[in-house]
Amino acid sequence: MQKVGVVGVGITKFGKRNDANMNLLAWEAINAALQDAGIEQKDVDFFTVGNAGVWSEELLPAVTVGDYAGLTPKGTMRVEAACATGSAAIRVAYQSIASGSAKIALAVGVEKMYGVPVPTVVELIGRAGNFFWEFENFGLTFPGYYALYASAYMAKYEVKEEDLALVSVKNHYYGSLNPYAQFQKRVSVDEVMKSKYVAYPLKLLDSSPITDGAAAVVLASEELARKLTDTPVWIKAQGVASGSSNLSKRSDFLGLEASVEASRQAYKAAGIEEPTKQIDVATVHDCFTIAEILAYEDLGFAKRGEGIRLIREEQTYKGGLIPVNLDGGLKAKGHPIGATGVGMAVEAVKQLRRELPSTRQADIKNGVALTHNVGGTGHFAYVTIYSL
Repeated sequence: MQKVGVVGVGITKFGKRNDANMNLLAWEAINAALQDAGIEQKDVDFFTVGNAGVWSEELLPAVTVGDYAGLTPKGTMRVEAACATGSAAIRVAYQSIASGSAKIALAVGVEKMYGVPVPTVVELIGRAGNFFWEFENFGLTFPGYYALYASAYMAKYEVKEEDLALVSVKNHYYGSLNPYAQFQKRVSVDEVMKSKYVAYPLKLLDSSPITDGAAAVVLASEELARKLTDTPVWIKAQGVASGSSNLSKRSDFLGLEASVEASRQAYKAAGIEEPTKQIDVATVHDCFTIAEILAYEDLGFAKRGEGIRLIREEQTYKGGLIPVNLDGGLKAKGHPIGATGVGMAVEAVKQLRRELPSTRQADIKNGVALTHNVGGTGHFAYVTIYSL
């Protein structure tokens, strides 16, 4: 297996992007990534398009994006893994190089969620599990899934709603420092607590938004990566796992087993034994505030039941034990489903390159960053380790 490096990254402004259709939005990110890598479309051997797609105007997004971006006739495919679609797209592009079938590959994630009415989006996301058992019989929405986890966690570990609100406060703070973030206004615990309930105990400001956006990364073989840039960022390892489609089959609602397994795989391959000492910065899947707390524990940043202490003590802020979501996370940066995992990769690369403003640039001591991308409620999990 060949060593694979990230040599170019690009990202669009996240939010309600009525100024661009899906193809143009994808091109914004692709163009930025190509320029960052110093290459042209003709240099790309293969590309993947991450797109959940159920609300998109295009049935074949890989075809239309590739045509619009001038990548045709290079090989392509659409990749989908629910909210982990972006990381799955990176994995396929990565494997094309690692296997030797390509030397330069591009992965782009794109989503236009505002293309259909908001209630339709809510319904479609609510189907992201076992449709006939959970959606049809019990009317579960996506917030409802994570509300089950939040309720179980709060009851088991005597956690309050105000504790969960601290995650929102942190991520909105960093979102306010990120020009690409959907929300750039800071919030207080009081404001979070006063926001409307979506699914008890989760409120509006505990929840990630509906988002349009795109992100892209250019990957290259080791030989080409070293020629294209003096600062390649290597994909050190990636762990992948899945969970039961039916939540009633889960052993408990205190963590996501798929995240635990994906992190175990990634850590073993990357030689990481003490995550908080070896990882400089992490971007985790905080679709809801409880999801970030679960991630702390699933990824081994804290023991079971102790993840809440990290946010209470501000240990996941810049300068803390393990800085998490310094881009605002899904909560404030936004969650364009197909683009989220690629956006995480862009953040990891920029952090390792030390290209960010001092207000949200982590202290890079070990040259290691982690991204954690979950699809559904632990139905998919991708943990990727990036290194200098």
